[in-house]
Amino acid sequence: MLAARTGAAGSQISEENTKLRRQSGFSVAGKDKSPKKASENAKDSSLSPSGESQLRARQLALLREVEMNWYLKLCDLSSEHTTACTTGMPHRNLGKSGLRVSCLGLGTWVTFGGQISDEVAERLMTIAYESGVNLFDTAEVYAAGKAEVILGSIIKKKGWRRSSLVITTKLYWGGKAETERGLSRKHIIEEIVRAMTHVINQGMAMYWGTSRWSAMEIMEAYSVARQFNMIPPVCEQAEYHLFQREKVEVQLPELYHKIGVGAMTWSPLACGIISGKYGNGVPESSRASLKCYQWLKERIVSEEGRKQQNKLKDLSPIAERLGCTLPQLAVAWCLRNEGVSSVLLGSSTPEQLIENLGAIQVLPKMTSHVVNEIDNILRNKPYSKKDYRS
Repeated sequence: MLAARTGAAGSQISEENTKLRRQSGFSVAGKDKSPKKASENAKDSSLSPSGESQLRARQLALLREVEMNWYLKLCDLSSEHTTACTTGMPHRNLGKSGLRVSCLGLGTWVTFGGQISDEVAERLMTIAYESGVNLFDTAEVYAAGKAEVILGSIIKKKGWRRSSLVITTKLYWGGKAETERGLSRKHIIEEIVRAMTHVINQGMAMYWGTSRWSAMEIMEAYSVARQFNMIPPVCEQAEYHLFQREKVEVQLPELYHKIGVGAMTWSPLACGIISGKYGNGVPESSRASLKCYQWLKERIVSEEGRKQQNKLKDLSPIAERLGCTLPQLAVAWCLRNEGVSSVLLGSSTPEQLIENLGAIQVLPKMTSHVVNEIDNILRNKPYSKKDYRS
């Protein structure tokens, strides 16, 4: 990528690069003829294998830093243009695809084109982007397609580099006829894999994944892709929060190790149940108060919903001890799972989004002791059934 550097700018950057390497005392080729360096190299040669590994790691880190400085100079940029340096937002691989995504993403379900205005949507995206979020999720069905339009309009208005963003969308509803919707017998998985491979080959997408598929369906899609030399899915979008754990903690890890499928999770606050705002009923401005979310209201006022609210009250002292809010604790709890590539946040106000993004600071506090405390309160930790024949 950087091989085509010519002209005065290239020679100037090359001189700066050499200068930086000399200042650092590190030679890429590993050869330094000075007596001082020779003695240091002789001393390093007597290091233990672990010491040599640590030295090599430091050298590689220094080399990456030098190359990054060189690249920023080449593009006439400063370190302020790298979101990782300014925001501290961790990035993870999306499964084994090599695609790097921020560990927190912004979703647009219910909010964009529905619950909030376009101005608030723009404010939310700006806060997320400036906080280091590069993953934005939407879908064809969200607000009957309006969410996708709003998302694209904001990106165009802001002038953000498209190559710096990862946009995910979903297809589902289709038409009214049986042959235009659903995963029926007329929509076999082979056709889906073939269609998504065509989409990628045409340059309309770079990767494809699944949402709310079973482990068996994902495995079948992978097998079809391998059988017919097509492109397999790289991730599964799954619901994951304190009260929904089975799929992400038991089924998806096996798929990751076998076929490299990553996990992108949604609803870390269980549609707002974990936020605490439903502790005393259903507020008028909440999602559960909307007509199309009567199912959520029934879920909250049910006996199981009351039990969940009692468990949340028991979790509050843990959040207070860690110096965070209950939503921040819930999001950090999702992030503590290394099998989760990214957690999608849904917020209707800038204050909610800023609060949820603060879970990044809580993540280092999620020790095994804290996680065990939470498990003892929830009492819903799933256990995989081991096959002793294998």
